[in-house]
Amino acid sequence: MTDPPAQNPAPSPPELLPVRMLNEFAYCRRLFHFMHVEGRFEENEFTVDGKHTHRRVDALDHLLPEAEAEKAVAKSSTKDSSSDKPEAASNADTDSVGDDPPVVARSVPLSSEILGLSAKLDLVSTEGDLAIPVETKRGRVPENAQRSWEPERVQLMAQGLLLREHGYRCSYGILYFAESRTRVTVMFTDELEERTRQLIKLAQAATDATVLPPPLEDSPKCSRCSLAGICLPDETNALISCQIPETRDQSPNSAGQKSQDGMPVELTLQGGLLRPLNDSDESKQEIASPHEDKPIRRLYPVRDDATPMYVQEQGTFVGCSKKRIVVKKQGLEMASAKLQDISQLVLCGGIQISSQAVQTLCEASIPIVYLSMGHWFYGITTGIHLRNAYDRAAQFTMAADPKKCLSFAQQIVADKAENQRTLLRRNAPSDPQTDRALRDMENLINRIASTTSIEELLGMEGAIAAAYFGRFSQLLKPRDFDAQWDFTTRNRRPPRDPVNALLSFGYAMLAKECTVALMSEGLDAWWGFYHQPRHGRPALALDIMEPFRATIVDSAVITAINTGMVQRNSFLANANACILTPEGRKAFIRAYEGRLDQLITHPVFDYKCSWRIVIRLQARLLCRWLRGEIPVYTSITTR
Repeated sequence: MTDPPAQNPAPSPPELLPVRMLNEFAYCRRLFHFMHVEGRFEENEFTVDGKHTHRRVDALDHLLPEAEAEKAVAKSSTKDSSSDKPEAASNADTDSVGDDPPVVARSVPLSSEILGLSAKLDLVSTEGDLAIPVETKRGRVPENAQRSWEPERVQLMAQGLLLREHGYRCSYGILYFAESRTRVTVMFTDELEERTRQLIKLAQAATDATVLPPPLEDSPKCSRCSLAGICLPDETNALISCQIPETRDQSPNSAGQKSQDGMPVELTLQGGLLRPLNDSDESKQEIASPHEDKPIRRLYPVRDDATPMYVQEQGTFVGCSKKRIVVKKQGLEMASAKLQDISQLVLCGGIQISSQAVQTLCEASIPIVYLSMGHWFYGITTGIHLRNAYDRAAQFTMAADPKKCLSFAQQIVADKAENQRTLLRRNAPSDPQTDRALRDMENLINRIASTTSIEELLGMEGAIAAAYFGRFSQLLKPRDFDAQWDFTTRNRRPPRDPVNALLSFGYAMLAKECTVALMSEGLDAWWGFYHQPRHGRPALALDIMEPFRATIVDSAVITAINTGMVQRNSFLANANACILTPEGRKAFIRAYEGRLDQLITHPVFDYKCSWRIVIRLQARLLCRWLRGEIPVYTSITTR
């Protein structure tokens, strides 16, 4: 007996396009890609206000009644005949005369596989087989000829098409602008229907796109967009305009660049920055200054309102209640915070957390970070929100190319060394030993570009670190002279003196911050380009944190020691190791978080933002570079 022939499985039906996303596609195709394709979204005052405006229609889903064409015809005939007999009508029961009042349904779910659309209509007024969709908008009536914008008209027309698919007559819809309390009628003309169907097809095709649409150029739409900090339209356009190729194939360490007069300029890696090869004073200026021709708008807050919540009291329990995270010990509440005020929950050591709290935090896209009492970074629990796998695919492709990995590693090591040298040059007293260390570091930085392997680069990085940490003690001017602040070299696992204990704890905290930033962008924080992948080590986070070690952690350590935030009683030490006490950790966390919250003028984009924002910005720019949207990835260096 022969087996029956194999049958091909039936193709799965295509995913229905939400009508709301059709509005976003007509408004901005890049916004559509982030929201619908990658599943990204962030709130701002306008989106919160919009949700408040829709609170009534979103309160309860209603079902749409079936279209009753025959009943509508019968009612119309009754009305016409009764109009000839007003006396009979006046004597009859009023319930049996005239039309039924319109049925109003709110938050109506509809879908159509023929159209490939799904929607939740704000409000639908029906009478027999006649339906009128009403869409609520938060703002005022636009001052243009049609008193509405195309995305709004397309969204309303798409709702009309869905109503027609369900048997209703629908020839117009209404836009209600809440701020001006005005209704605007939108007629469903043939032109509007054709335009809407065209956009539906384009949006459905764009759902499978793997390449980001180009950002808008100097558009007023961007200033109110809640995803501006993710999209980075001005920053991306500025970096694209640099025309620096992704690889330095023209020469071992150079890339092509066009000057303002259109002539090509050769660039080389010097001091962690791409610079012109000629020696003129003008050419020595950093290339990373696209804001000189057109100011770059900072379209997102300089600081985050939400900040990390640290829990390090051993034996405590973390739960949730009414959209708040509550920390208790032996039944007594020790601390609490609203979800909207928490950017990440950091658990240090033996802290218990309820499954309800984990679920609530995952749903709110708030990561849970686990640290040991010995400052080891264990891992992260986070929700699944991003739907984009192409950034990771580009990351793995990049990691498989030794030449690109070396180029990336040269850049970040040079940037790290440049920041270390700047910190030492600015803050250490001038003496022969410090001056020699600065010269040695500069010579080593200039040799980074000629390295031919990761192993050689690691040796170069170690030599630079030895020169830097050899004079690091000159930066320390402690107020507490009883503590052992002697520091001669960097050591770890475990650290053997207070300064190394602070540095190790700070670097673990920074690795945590970079891991959160990378995971929020959908990248694999454990697969790096310079640091080799290894179980339990967030290699890519260690890659992008290199340039921030001196500017954030080393600076926070110096501040904590020189201002007396940490003192002798902040440490426990013996012959083998030195660790921070719980009070010492709390004190240093204040110094570290204060540094992250400090505002700087971004050296590339020339606007103010906090160091925490800069880290997230670097993670997003790394994604853009991996996907080929911007030509080069550069880190942040201080001057």
